[in-house]
Amino acid sequence: MKHEKISIKWRIFIFLLIFIIILLVILWLLQVCYLDSFYKYVRTKTAENVREEVIAVWNSSDEESVKEEQFNLLAAGNNLAIYIVDTNGQVVYNAEYVENSRLNQMPKQELDNYYQLAKDNGGCAKIVFRGNRNPMFQDQNMPQGGEDVLSTEAAFFQKPDDQDTPPEKKEFPQNVENPASPKNGNTPPKEEVPLLMQSHQMERAENVIYVTILNDGETEHIFFLNSMLTPVNATIYTLKIELIFISIVMLILSILLALIISRQISKSMIRVNDSARELAKGKYDVVFEGKDYKEIAELSDTLNYMAKELERTEQFRRELIANVSHDLRTPLTMITAYSEAMRDLPGENTPENIQVVIDEAMHLTNLVNDMLDLSKLQAGVLVNNSECYNLTEGIRLVLKRYNKLMEQDHYRIRFIYDRDAWVTADAFKMEQVLYNLINNAIHYTGEDKTVVVCQILKDEKVRIEIKDSGAGIAKEELPHIWERYYKIDKDHKRAVAGSGLGLSIVKHILELHQAAYGAESEIGHGSTFWFELKEEDPENEGS
Repeated sequence: MKHEKISIKWRIFIFLLIFIIILLVILWLLQVCYLDSFYKYVRTKTAENVREEVIAVWNSSDEESVKEEQFNLLAAGNNLAIYIVDTNGQVVYNAEYVENSRLNQMPKQELDNYYQLAKDNGGCAKIVFRGNRNPMFQDQNMPQGGEDVLSTEAAFFQKPDDQDTPPEKKEFPQNVENPASPKNGNTPPKEEVPLLMQSHQMERAENVIYVTILNDGETEHIFFLNSMLTPVNATIYTLKIELIFISIVMLILSILLALIISRQISKSMIRVNDSARELAKGKYDVVFEGKDYKEIAELSDTLNYMAKELERTEQFRRELIANVSHDLRTPLTMITAYSEAMRDLPGENTPENIQVVIDEAMHLTNLVNDMLDLSKLQAGVLVNNSECYNLTEGIRLVLKRYNKLMEQDHYRIRFIYDRDAWVTADAFKMEQVLYNLINNAIHYTGEDKTVVVCQILKDEKVRIEIKDSGAGIAKEELPHIWERYYKIDKDHKRAVAGSGLGLSIVKHILELHQAAYGAESEIGHGSTFWFELKEEDPENEGS
């Protein structure tokens, strides 16, 4: 029967492919859609951390040259512009590592305006704007306190009035090792940038300037920190092109990887499934070879065991049909033959012939009853009617049934015991156990025709042993003798008494009583079958 559901190979392939696509979507969202916001967040946090470090360096007792070196390192390492002036506009420190920062070109009027803005807002202010001209907004959110300020003041870098003369121009330094500083007079030449590119970058890029008032108790200084918050369009475009190539390569590799993984994972399952189909057709010699993974290996071992058990069961079934047919045919043939003889031949209607018919009918009845009992025991429908009774007396009663057998066929059955023992069990079912074990011993005993029944009392246990002097059982056969339909002697012969299903009935009855049982044997030295029950106090009889 074919199923419309998708195979496990393609299901794994689809899951892996969906997983890769989700990763690519997340990568696109982070690297393209949210790149600007993420970059802005990181640059803002970096600028705020550098601002705190600059304030700490300013308040330290280090020499001016050390402070200057630290300011340059902070600015160069984080691509920032650090600009410190006094209230008169005189430059104290200047380390500009932001393209087109131009803090050193700030007019005196604008410096005063932002000095007053920071002073009005608790000593610090934050100005965010695009390009380098029109401020978008101004707010305050610094640790020193104050309230947020939203304003649209005049342009931050407006053209200076004629009366205002900007301080000496400070160009963008090229590296940390040779920083520009008004104190040492080093002013490296500024790299020329095309006007169109400058205009494009200034219109698109978003910047932030932190204005902080530094007060050492005597004089006040104004600290400007400039940072670019968004990457330029060229960076975003480059990332998009690079991400397109990465996505194509990852998609191709993911498809190939998904195909390989799905095939490798499903290969063992497909083999196991094919073997299971062969097993369903009755080919019990099939072998399950899935060993790639732990779970598949365990499943293969289980199915191999099942295949062997099914093969054995099928073999037992065939033997059972043959054996039962033989056991049924023999008494039926004898009954028919003796009955016809007594009908057709004068003088054959004798008590002896009638007894043969009765005996064979009883044997046939016992065979059918044993088969029914075994079926009920296996189905678990028999009830355990346990009671405290004399097990020793029960053994003596069973042995009386064999008096005629001992007289006619010269069998010897010895019962060895010290005293009577009482147990809690179903007397009728325990009688079946004893009867089947003794029948089995009589059937397989040696030429001396001796069977020994021993009762041993030890550790509040009653142990019953039935010993024969037969050829014995090989050790590899012992674990299987209790199984249904199992026969050591494959050449079936009719049992002396019983049906040949005795040991299987014994096993189920003893397990119903939760009793320990077993068999011990050695080739050439006979066999011993035993079981144990808990000994009870005789006073509990009838309770």
